[in-house]
Amino acid sequence: MAVTAQLVKELREKTGAGMLDCKKALEATDGNIENAITWLREKGIAKAAKKESRVAAEGLCNVAIDGNKAVIYEVNSETDFVSKNAQFLEVIDTIGKALLANDSDDYLNITYNGETISNILVSATATIGEKISLRRVTRVTKADNENFGAYKHAGGRIAVLTLVDGGTEATAKDVAMHVAAINPKYLSEACIPADELEKEKAIQIAEMKNDPKMANKPEKVLENIVNGKLAKYKKEICLLDQPFVKNPDLTVDQFAKSEKATIKNYIRLEVGEGIEKVETDFVAEVMAQVKA
Repeated sequence: MAVTAQLVKELREKTGAGMLDCKKALEATDGNIENAITWLREKGIAKAAKKESRVAAEGLCNVAIDGNKAVIYEVNSETDFVSKNAQFLEVIDTIGKALLANDSDDYLNITYNGETISNILVSATATIGEKISLRRVTRVTKADNENFGAYKHAGGRIAVLTLVDGGTEATAKDVAMHVAAINPKYLSEACIPADELEKEKAIQIAEMKNDPKMANKPEKVLENIVNGKLAKYKKEICLLDQPFVKNPDLTVDQFAKSEKATIKNYIRLEVGEGIEKVETDFVAEVMAQVKA
C-alpha cells in the first residue's frame, strides 16, 4: 500500500510522533495505521529507555478528586517548557483518573483504558522527547462530614490538598491556599519530632552563650529566654498556630473554628523538591548542535 501524505498526517495526529518517524512506521507496516502505531510504540520504548538516566526535576503537581477519594501527585519532565505542552497536561489528567479508579499502591502497573501508567509515561517520553516520570503519589479518603480543599499555584508548580472536618469546601480551600503560601512544616506542635526540638534548643543555647550581652544573665533568665524562643519557633512552623494569610488577626486554627471546622491533615507538593537539578548551559548546547 502506498504511503500517502494523508496517512502520515493521520498517524502523526494519533501518536504525536515526528513526520519522518511516521513515514518510516507506515513504510515498515505496508501503510497499516494500527500496525504503524504498534511499530512506533515499540521504537518509542527503545527511545524512552535511553532517557531513563536523565534528571527530570521540572513538571507539575496536581490534585484529582472524585467524591470521597482524592489523590495528590507529581509528574516530572526535564524542562519547564514541557509543563505547557498539551500532551503533557493530558498525561497528568489521565494519570489522575487512573489513580482514582484503582486503589493499588503499585502505581506504575495500574491499568486505565487498557494501558498501564508505565506505558502511558513511556509513550509520552517517546513523543514529547523528554523523560516523563511519576514521582510522588498520596491518596486521601474522607468521611461524608469532611471536606477536601484543593489549590494549585502557578498552574501546578505547587499543589495542596487539605482535609477538614466540618466547615465547607471553601473553608478547606482557604486553608489550602494558606499552606501553599506559607509552607508549614507540621500540622500542630504535637507533630514536631522530639529530636528536632532538642536540636533547635541546642542552637538557641549556643547562640546565647556566644552573645556577650547574655554572659552575665542568671541561668534562670537564660532558660526563660530559650523557652520563649522555642515557643515562637513552634508557632512559626505549625499550621494551626500560624497567622492566617487572609486575616493575620486570627491563627489558622481560630479561622477554622470560626467556620465550625477542624483541620485534620494537609499535603503540600512543590515541583522538584529534593531533586538535585543539573545546571544546563543552553547556549553551549545549541552551539554544539550547530557545529555538529
